[in-house]
Amino acid sequence: MSEKRVVVAPDAATLATSVASRFLGKIVLGLAEDREVHVSLTGGTMGIAVLAAAAQQPAVAMIDWDRVHLWWSDERFVARTDGDRNAVQARAALIDALPIPAANVHEMPAADDGRDLDAAADWYAQELARFGTDERPWPTFDVTLLGVGPDGHIASLFPDRDEVRVTDRTVLAVRDSPKPPPERITLTRPVINSSTRVWMVISGAEKAGALGLILAGASYASVPAAGAKGTHRTIIITDESAAGEVPPELIDPEF
Repeated sequence: MSEKRVVVAPDAATLATSVASRFLGKIVLGLAEDREVHVSLTGGTMGIAVLAAAAQQPAVAMIDWDRVHLWWSDERFVARTDGDRNAVQARAALIDALPIPAANVHEMPAADDGRDLDAAADWYAQELARFGTDERPWPTFDVTLLGVGPDGHIASLFPDRDEVRVTDRTVLAVRDSPKPPPERITLTRPVINSSTRVWMVISGAEKAGALGLILAGASYASVPAAGAKGTHRTIIITDESAAGEVPPELIDPEF
């Protein structure tokens, strides 16, 4: 597993633009290897800000979107057109403007699709398995973008809950979420941690405590973000307001 590196941007807007530029760059590099590229998106204020910033990047027009697959690490189990859905927000910010085949946009099921929550989670597990590798029943993500909550949660893996400890499933139904809406679908840690690169995007002074716990090596059960790691690189990209207490020696100026 790669060591965590911390990159600090001066503010949230610069942070979103920087991540967006590098995110698109990694897609371009993957496509240059003459293969399909799989990336996992996230919701939340910064996750959507990154996608909106990506829409403004010239590199968008240079990408062969026929060979790119978009996935999500979690989703709110609400109606398909509900504005709370990560996919609805992502489409408005970026995806609807892309020349990407509909079959390459792998949304998690919605509450009005005719499946209950458990069946919806099982369906997404099967969708992942269609693109699985010899080693595992899911694709290897070139980049997994993750937001981090003030409580240290990632995706819909919340502190001190059973879901964060599950290692024998790829997708889980989440009920009674501590953050509304109460029903959600989430990838599990093994899927997230098999990603080549995990980028955690953290903005705001209210996230400083979570960032400190991540860097201190807190238990992943209590701080799920502390257990998020890519196989090649793990980067925490933050703004100055969240990084106020990060020791200078932990900051990487070369991301």
